[in-house]
Amino acid sequence: MKQVWIFLAEGFEEIEAITPLDLLRRVGVDAKFVSVTKNHIVTGAHGVTYRADVLLEDVDVEHADMLVLPGGMPGAKNLQDHTALGALLKEAAAKGKFVCAICAAPMVLGHLGLLQGKEATIYPGMEELLTGAIPVTEYVCRDGNIITSRAPGTAIAFTLALVAALEGEEIARGLKESIVFD
Repeated sequence: MKQVWIFLAEGFEEIEAITPLDLLRRVGVDAKFVSVTKNHIVTGAHGVTYRADVLLEDVDVEHADMLVLPGGMPGAKNLQDHTALGALLKEAAAKGKFVCAICAAPMVLGHLGLLQGKEATIYPGMEELLTGAIPVTEYVCRDGNIITSRAPGTAIAFTLALVAALEGEEIARGLKESIVFD
């Protein structure tokens, strides 16, 4: 079974975290929330509180197939400022694992140097934070093992791209049909 970690920091964008968790689980992927706060309880940008499955210090990159960063502010900034998470993301990218970010969170990947020479997208108006990237405006952009997306409104399209990357286009199409998404 494929393993996906979705990292939560205080102030994350709720729809960008719960959509991947829900839809990935629907196709049999073992998706888990990982708190970077040293506490299982993490509150999103709009005051919704979630309980993470595990803490960052309890995960090992060897067991993950994909790492996902929801955006939101100050959530994305809190992710970017987390040194241990940065090291984990760099290690995962170096090992060819999928490293994915939506909305403001692609700035974390730019900050870490993971977008050098790659196409990537980010929330409109934040393109200068895609350090080293070739900015694009598509809702979802995949360049190798890096998948980025633009905003809360692209959370389903983003997740369908994650499913396609992990489980194949046929599974992604089936999921798309089952949730009646155009």
